Amino acid sequence: MEIINFSADLEASESRRIIAGKIVPFENEIGNTSIGKVIFEAGSITIDEPKDVKLLLEHDPKKPIGRMKKVEEDESGIYAEFKISNTTRGTDSLIEASENLRSGLSVGVEVIKGKNVNGIYRVSAARLSEVSLVNAAAFPTAAVTSVAASANAEADSTETKTEKGDIVENTVTDSPVASEVVETQAVEASRPTISAPIYTRPRLEFTKEKFLENTLRAKYLNDEDARQYIVAAADTTDNAGLIPTRQLTEVINPLSNADRPFIDSITTGALPDAGMSFEIPKLTQVPTVAETAEGSAPSQTDQNVSFLSVNVKKYAGRQIFSVELLDRSSPAFFSELVRQMEFAYASATDAAVGATLSAVATDGGNRTMTAANIQDFIADAAVSVYSGTLGFAENIVVSPDQWGALMGLVDGSNRAVFTQTINPQNASGNLTPTNIRGNIGGLNLRVSRYLGGVGDGSIIVVNPQAFTWYESTKYRLETNVIASGQIDVSYYGYGAIANKVNAGAYKWMIA
Repeated sequence: MEIINFSADLEASESRRIIAGKIVPFENEIGNTSIGKVIFEAGSITIDEPKDVKLLLEHDPKKPIGRMKKVEEDESGIYAEFKISNTTRGTDSLIEASENLRSGLSVGVEVIKGKNVNGIYRVSAARLSEVSLVNAAAFPTAAVTSVAASANAEADSTETKTEKGDIVENTVTDSPVASEVVETQAVEASRPTISAPIYTRPRLEFTKEKFLENTLRAKYLNDEDARQYIVAAADTTDNAGLIPTRQLTEVINPLSNADRPFIDSITTGALPDAGMSFEIPKLTQVPTVAETAEGSAPSQTDQNVSFLSVNVKKYAGRQIFSVELLDRSSPAFFSELVRQMEFAYASATDAAVGATLSAVATDGGNRTMTAANIQDFIADAAVSVYSGTLGFAENIVVSPDQWGALMGLVDGSNRAVFTQTINPQNASGNLTPTNIRGNIGGLNLRVSRYLGGVGDGSIIVVNPQAFTWYESTKYRLETNVIASGQIDVSYYGYGAIANKVNAGAYKWMIA
């Protein structure tokens, strides 16, 4: 399950130590989140216990500033009110919100159910994990709409609790004052609150003012955070305190995704809870019935069963990174790292299923790519699969090159065979260059990057009932590598592909 971060409207009141706003927009607004473009359907987010929801600072679990006090929901979204703690960090957050310096509410949700529709992920069920006060909103209309501040704020009291519970003298005397609600202009929408999975240096804002402040705090106040800031500044390629090279929060990833076309083309099941192999009973002989003369003995054939043995395989990957990278980079670092490891897991498991289907598929005879030959191939595949399994060919998986070849097929009048036009008189399917799903000859088509080129086995027709992919839940195992001061993160799961019935797949052979 993914954790999605996005932002919404904010209102702040110092006098009551309240931050409130619209935290979740529904339906019509598209947000650029940590997993791409997202729309939340009305009523899609569950809040188990509102009083247990913390308000964090910039999604940092080490920096809580308040707790949810009240929540309301209507057809446009979810609105929440947070009581801010009487700590230095809480007071600073109220001032920043009042002065529109930190002007967004960003929430993290655990997605339970959703689907991708035309490049936009529609979430239909999710659970609220946390809410954060952030710099800017991720949705186009999400911005500070009003700020209410009072000179009689609790921030002006003579004593203020620190995060550690000590009582210190409060030197703040000039609280921001606003006698009326101030309407502010919409701020520019931010990109997703997600960061690149690996950094060469900590993601910090280096300015002359901050560098000077942290130098003084480190030297005279023994501030450990300030010391870490100075170390990080010294590790940049820019001179400390000068203008650094800006890095956007979006992640460019042309290498991996979560697609599993082969697994989507067969049936799936839950892996047994123990053992590195298991058995499935399979009928090898069934009873018979025959025409029987009067007074004669009936036909007798005993039912026999054998057991199909299926081996369980482990699929695992690891990442090793420094403690400093985890502590001093974006709070979303770990979420993005796990997401990328999930992509790698999807690729490895789908390739394993594809290799099995390709190995056991019946050879479909040598052919060249023509409209007539592909129609003949599909017909032969349907007969072969039904004859061998008493089931039907339903899906067809092709390589990217064969996908392109199929879209390029035309008839004698140069009309596309598998790409529907305004008047699709002869269209035998529906393929488009903007979607790797389609259909040809009545079969559901999927494109797999595991299959390469236009060679043998680059097109495979499948009866989904003939194969099943059994899979465990995925696991994350984190281990400190103490000797080197690093963290070792392993991501793994178990899976098994069962070839239940021979002749359940049929593959293309090149002439």
